[in-house]
Amino acid sequence: MKTKLYILLFFFGIVMLPQNTYAQVDFNKRPNDDLGNVEDTFQEYFFEALKQKGIENYQKSADALIKCIEIDDSRPVLYYELGKNYMQLKNFGAAEDAFKEAVSKDPKNEWFLDELYGVYIQLNDMNKALKTVKQLVEYHPDYKQDLASLYIQLEKYRDALKLLDEMDARSGYSEDRDYLRNQIYNLTGNDEDRIENLEERVKSNPEDESNYLRLIYRYSETEETKKAFDAAKRLLELNPESQLVHLALYKFYLDDNDIQNAIKSMKVVLTSPIIKPEAKTKVLNDFVRFVSKNPQYESDLIEVTLLISEDKSVKTLLELGDYYLKSKDKVKALSYYEEALQQEPNAFKIIRDVLLLQIDLNKDTDAVTKSKEALDIFPSQPILYLINGVANNKIKQPKKAIESLEIGLDFLVENPKMEADFYKQLSESHRQLNNISRSQTFAKKAEALLKDQ
Repeated sequence: MKTKLYILLFFFGIVMLPQNTYAQVDFNKRPNDDLGNVEDTFQEYFFEALKQKGIENYQKSADALIKCIEIDDSRPVLYYELGKNYMQLKNFGAAEDAFKEAVSKDPKNEWFLDELYGVYIQLNDMNKALKTVKQLVEYHPDYKQDLASLYIQLEKYRDALKLLDEMDARSGYSEDRDYLRNQIYNLTGNDEDRIENLEERVKSNPEDESNYLRLIYRYSETEETKKAFDAAKRLLELNPESQLVHLALYKFYLDDNDIQNAIKSMKVVLTSPIIKPEAKTKVLNDFVRFVSKNPQYESDLIEVTLLISEDKSVKTLLELGDYYLKSKDKVKALSYYEEALQQEPNAFKIIRDVLLLQIDLNKDTDAVTKSKEALDIFPSQPILYLINGVANNKIKQPKKAIESLEIGLDFLVENPKMEADFYKQLSESHRQLNNISRSQTFAKKAEALLKDQ
């Protein structure tokens, strides 16, 4: 079944070749002269080549085609098929010779040229590939992008840019060509030409928001902040409903100390349905940091966080938790840490911070439950045993506290400060059990460790 499929595909390939290639070959024609035996032999070798190629025996297929060429070397398709066999055999030098012969016999055949181009790519001979693609471009303009790529590889940047300009003028802009263009600018470090091209796009198509955004980005990247700010304001004037422009504007307003407009832009970004969550996270984090230095704007921060209550990343929630912790609002800090923990329930640092705040806020029953759950995930973390012991002591469960603390001590390695905390809690547990001598022993151990610090 596989063999038949290959043979069918082979014949399909033959039919797809230009008609003039095969116009010379009529295998149904019976000769009227004494050359009949020669044509019969040619047909025999040719069909043998087809059969061997169909079963992927490329060397035997090539051998049969060579026999055909020995009988009649005027037919370019024989060299074309021979070259394809050599390509399969990874014999690129022989493939090049075969395809070149095919092209010499039919110079305008796009199929032959394309295969020859493929050989030069395999051989990494970009100069010959360039020459071949230039021939292909004459018959098929789709090869122009290949030509531009080759110009870049050969460091012919001016030729590449000129060709890209021609394609853009004829077909409009495209992401693929923009990628090649930016590749050139990156390689040459020519930011002036890059920006000039973007300015030209803005002038020729002022309705296209993406051109302005690219221009703003490039000006910002080259630290031409004023020009970037001007471009952003031009876009806002042209399109007052633009939301994406505020991704740049809020920063410019902050740098310009225009706080009210900066906050307005931040709010637009954070409530926009078209701006990606990653971008919103960055802006909200900037907002949190800004408010931590300018607490008079905390009400604006609260307003924004309420507006985007369902669209906050873990990073944002932790930033908010850190902000409120620094502001001594531990209740709000805990609420944001707990929300972050819902998104990443196995994050050890978040678990630890939640537990410490629960202890601090006398949420001791919650701390016991949460620490036991955490120990199922992290059974060798001594801090979790310590927190569990503290919480159990606070809810008057000294036996459970002792059990947890004694296990935790086994996992403790070279941490005198934490070891002293363990002994203090063991002292408290034994005090609750009215075991005064044991309580005093652990208290003295804690004191001795702290003296050595």
